[in-house]
Amino acid sequence: MTSATARSDRRISPVFLGIAAVTAVSGWAVWTDFAEQPGFATFLFVTAAWVVSLCLHEYAHARTALHSGDISIGAKGYLTLNPLKYTHALLSIVLPVLFVIMGGIGLPGGAVFIERGRIRGRWRHSLISAAGPLTNVLFAVVCTAPFWLDALDGVPVAFRYALGFLALLQVTAAILNSVPVPGLDGYGVIEPWLSHSVRRQVEPFAPFGLIAVFALLWVPEVNAAFFDAIDAILRSLGVSEFETYCGLDSYRFWQTPNPVCAMAG
Repeated sequence: MTSATARSDRRISPVFLGIAAVTAVSGWAVWTDFAEQPGFATFLFVTAAWVVSLCLHEYAHARTALHSGDISIGAKGYLTLNPLKYTHALLSIVLPVLFVIMGGIGLPGGAVFIERGRIRGRWRHSLISAAGPLTNVLFAVVCTAPFWLDALDGVPVAFRYALGFLALLQVTAAILNSVPVPGLDGYGVIEPWLSHSVRRQVEPFAPFGLIAVFALLWVPEVNAAFFDAIDAILRSLGVSEFETYCGLDSYRFWQTPNPVCAMAG
């Protein structure tokens, strides 16, 4: 591989730069109240920022794999942050966005194909899987920084709500993806430490792991416990349930806005 080819394999994709630009412009529109429809600006800002986080999640997997020995990562385009290069663009981008729109939940996406045979050492395999959820954790910390730093003076209410809702998506994605169920990163962390026979028995269930977790969330008791935990984590970061709820309310601009949120704004 020539050095020019290597550089092109790592050059940031115009697709990602475009998504980042939408995030910046729509975020500015929410902050300045420039948009005639602030709800639509919030929708664009949160959706674009969510896609950016999904790209960074997959990039973290790929970059960690590269440094762990899988030198095929660059040729696959994973280091360009281009979501169209992922193994399953539908699972990686489209479905997570649809679940945000429908349920206000950060569904983890997937996936980049990593040639695990090139990687030596169980710790490296575990770290590759952990890198994605850790990226969501970092994103959540950044989104909530104005809250836990008590630096909300001057932050417009609409932007604060959008940040609160975006933080909720990051926390839910981090937790869901850390569940040790086949097909999710949480299982990828522990898989290298399991016996070969256990891994063979579990392998057929990998394609259905995410579906099973999402189905469990439809059980009222499980759903309530899950979101109680999410709310507790966000409260510890200074974000109230009211702020995340109003963020979701503003995000769904096609619905009649809750007057309580409108009055607070």
